[in-house]
Amino acid sequence: MSHTTTDQPGRRAGGAVVPVLAFAGIVVAVMQTLLVPVIKDLPQLLSTAPSNATWVLTSTLLSGAVATPIMGRLGDLYGKRKMLILSLAVMVAGALVSALTSQLLTMIVGRTLQGFAMGAIPLGIGLMRDMLPREKLGSAMALMSSSIGVGGGLALPAAALVAQHTNWHALFYGAAGLGALSIALTLLVVPESPMRAEGSFDLLGAIGLSGGLVLLLLPITKGSDWGWSSGTTLGLFGGSVVVLLLWGLFELRIKAPLVDLRTTARPAVLFTNLASIMVGVAFYVVSLVLPQLLQLPKATGYGLGQSMVVAGLCVAPLGLTMMFTAPVYARLSAKYGPKVTLIMGLLIIAIGYGGGLGLMDAAWQTVVTSVVLGAGIGLAYSSLPALIVGAVPASETGAANGLNTLMRSIGTSVSSAVIGMVLANTAKNVGGLAIPTMHGFRVSFLIATAAVAVGLLLALFLPKAGRPAQQSQHTQLRASSEEDAALERAEEVLRGFRGRVLSADGVPVARAKVTLIDRRGRQAGATVSDEDGTYELAVPAQGAYVLAARASGHGPLASSATHSGEERAVDLDLSLPGEVVSA
Repeated sequence: MSHTTTDQPGRRAGGAVVPVLAFAGIVVAVMQTLLVPVIKDLPQLLSTAPSNATWVLTSTLLSGAVATPIMGRLGDLYGKRKMLILSLAVMVAGALVSALTSQLLTMIVGRTLQGFAMGAIPLGIGLMRDMLPREKLGSAMALMSSSIGVGGGLALPAAALVAQHTNWHALFYGAAGLGALSIALTLLVVPESPMRAEGSFDLLGAIGLSGGLVLLLLPITKGSDWGWSSGTTLGLFGGSVVVLLLWGLFELRIKAPLVDLRTTARPAVLFTNLASIMVGVAFYVVSLVLPQLLQLPKATGYGLGQSMVVAGLCVAPLGLTMMFTAPVYARLSAKYGPKVTLIMGLLIIAIGYGGGLGLMDAAWQTVVTSVVLGAGIGLAYSSLPALIVGAVPASETGAANGLNTLMRSIGTSVSSAVIGMVLANTAKNVGGLAIPTMHGFRVSFLIATAAVAVGLLLALFLPKAGRPAQQSQHTQLRASSEEDAALERAEEVLRGFRGRVLSADGVPVARAKVTLIDRRGRQAGATVSDEDGTYELAVPAQGAYVLAARASGHGPLASSATHSGEERAVDLDLSLPGEVVSA
């Protein structure tokens, strides 16, 4: 897929950009767990049957799954900051719709709009890649990626406190306020990215992907209600397979697809996305099990008898630990790389669930389990965007991270369906009520451990990070110290072109756009000359290239050049034609 950048260099990112983008991610993630404290009361609050009330949660999940890859691609094409603000604005509108109604259908519409904000996570990661220096990128992306868990974890006690002491509609007013604040901060602090992908938006691809995802996720989330062997469930699964296969064939045939499946098929991207599903499964299990265990009455013999608020506070360390893991990830990834940190994270998750099997007898034990799992999930989530960003072109960052976020959403959806079925099938009947059992909780933890084992196996298949010069222009990105980052940049330039952009009379030309084009006419790199006219461009492989240069007030230049693949830069000055005089 061809791609380009805008002519004007982007504004330099200030120090507040990372926390503002991370705050946006946390606000968006709050939507996923906002109603967890009142799930059991929704049928009464909305005057509907329990099976209908679950659509209030399902609609948010479905719209979020559809929105993440689509908003990521729109961000690549038209500006990631614009699409981030649009995502947050739609979320605010949805929150206000939900705040003003107690009717089921209107509530579902509002919750669907709230789900569209999930696209903010990959958009934020894309903005970070485009604006931040490499030495700051790893920890920043780690924090943004972990914001999904941070927001979900912190929302539980906050939402429980609000729901317990005020009208439940206040949850949505609070969400709208947080969204509005996030929009204001983004407008004030976050600059637009200069990166753009060429081509138009693939509308048919978006419709096909949306249809396929809805057909897939509907039976996953509603299968326990409809029956896993029912005609509806099996028919939707079969329809999803057909639609997604046809969609894939269509995407492979067009020039500017919604999702570049050829890039997605690269081992580094494929195995990262598959591992993301397993991490999503593991993350959601603790969110489903511990709050129920904590709130069950002590009369059951195993319930811990805590209030809704206390239960939320006991699970909150999960999100807090994920947030504080980001700087730790940066140090570990700088030394070992994101593949190793992903494996470390998965191992810690396995330890957390394994130990958690015997730590269910007191509230403080659930806190310990939450802390250990938060550390492992934080490391794993932090590694995923670095692995994706290191394997795709800069102009596809939004779409690629959108797809990765979608894989996590699929994992949480599968987790919700499977754990819900396990807890229902192992429940005991007490006074006409189905009460989850300790056996069901432990089986759920074992399922999470099995998912982690599969994730570990997939992570082992990730390609090893080689030298930057051997990995093409999409060098493996990892957090590093300033010295490491400077060394990596120097090594990249060794296999490329460098020189100065000069005017016809030999004067250096600042801010000239220099583009590297391969023999197939595709852009292989782009940069802007410094104030002294110097430029540096890495090459993805040896061969023949064209360097195109242009600057305001000068005629364009195209110069042929060949790189032999030796580990040294080819010196090539680019002399622009005389000034262009407008009539």
